[in-house]
Amino acid sequence: MDIKEILRICDHTLLRTDCSSDEIKALCDQAVKYGCASVCIPPCHVAGAKRYAGDKMKICTVIGFPNGYMTTAAKAFEAADAVKNGADEIDMVINLSMVKDGCWDKVVEDIVAVRKACEGKILKVIIECCLLTEAEKIRLCGIVGASGADFIKTSTGFSKGGATREDVELLRRYSPEHVKVKAAGGIASLADAEDFIALGAERLGTSRIVKLAMQLESESGAPDESY
Repeated sequence: MDIKEILRICDHTLLRTDCSSDEIKALCDQAVKYGCASVCIPPCHVAGAKRYAGDKMKICTVIGFPNGYMTTAAKAFEAADAVKNGADEIDMVINLSMVKDGCWDKVVEDIVAVRKACEGKILKVIIECCLLTEAEKIRLCGIVGASGADFIKTSTGFSKGGATREDVELLRRYSPEHVKVKAAGGIASLADAEDFIALGAERLGTSRIVKLAMQLESESGAPDESY
């Protein structure tokens, strides 16, 4: 698979707690150059990134990140604030405590509140697969589908595991057709990316694919202007 095709579905990601505005600008520059789907960045950097990138790159940010246990009202406010600051896409973390308590109606309300707060923007729902049973994952595929979200996402990348091939296949199998799958966390190679895409992922959360593109460009000895 051509690396350029993979880059087009990558959310070029930098969510480190100490990332600087200069690093965010560099991330935007790289995403524009290599034709990524978006940059995924912390909420505090959204306004600055939007001013810097303008319409050249979609700005994605995270809500309730990385633990998801904020109140629903807090998540909705955070999402609305992110949109006000220029976010084009929102990746929210579900409330895993509600999941473990079996409070499924509350899980739905949590997602729907964020959906309403970012109406018109792409919403991806992070379910943190590594902390869930198979039955919980399957139940959440239906809940995310009914909530009006656009994507179901495997992982934050900040817990004990990232995307796995088994989880991507499961999410694609049990999610409604209109819900897309995003794989995130632990995508270390082009082979990983190709496998996740083959299994049904339509978006990848990673910074490594751009780094691989930069490495290939460096090894070729000349900049590739065709991205």
